[in-house]
Amino acid sequence: MAFLRVRDVTKTFGERVILSDVSFDAARGETVAILGPSGSGKSTLLSILGGLLPPDQGEVLVGDTEVTDLLTTDLCRYRSRTVGFVFQDHYLLPQLTLLENVLLPALAVGQPPDPKRAEQLLGRVGLSERMHAYPYQVSGGERQRAALARALMNRPPLLLCDEPTGNLDQKNGSTIVDLLLQTAAPDSPDGDGVLVVMVTHNVEHAGRFDRRMRLQDGQIVESE
Repeated sequence: MAFLRVRDVTKTFGERVILSDVSFDAARGETVAILGPSGSGKSTLLSILGGLLPPDQGEVLVGDTEVTDLLTTDLCRYRSRTVGFVFQDHYLLPQLTLLENVLLPALAVGQPPDPKRAEQLLGRVGLSERMHAYPYQVSGGERQRAALARALMNRPPLLLCDEPTGNLDQKNGSTIVDLLLQTAAPDSPDGDGVLVVMVTHNVEHAGRFDRRMRLQDGQIVESE
């Protein structure tokens, strides 16, 4: 059953068409890789799915929520509770430890701190012994793993990843992909599995996902 439904999404900037009538479905527990050249609309599509950018036309439904109809307050709630974001840069706060960074999403929605869950997440990404370190004290791969743990803190059913391996070498990039696949698995620690949508230029990493979609000139030209 589809958890994410994208219908005829179109987005323009000025006279330039970034996305044109993009439609697809995806289910929880599925991994979807979006490929395409720079400027093809990949990151714009991800921003629309995450409620960071409104489409000019079309609709995005996540579960029972029509994202394109949400008002500002509801959009903030949607982004903080339903979606986890992982970007090419880790965006960890340098003055906080890895553990404190992972705790931030829960604090942002008014939940009491849950250090046990944060510690469990850091353990899942192999950082149990580094949780009290600051970002500058760990490697780039470790920072990106901490960013993934942070994205999962509020148990989001949808994880959006924009070039999460773009700044990493092949070994660390493969580790991140391993963790994304584990996150989506039906027997993952969070239950039903997360829907993972990843934008990437790395064909090898995309090949490990359940589905691959290729964007070109704002349209899906290939889906497998």
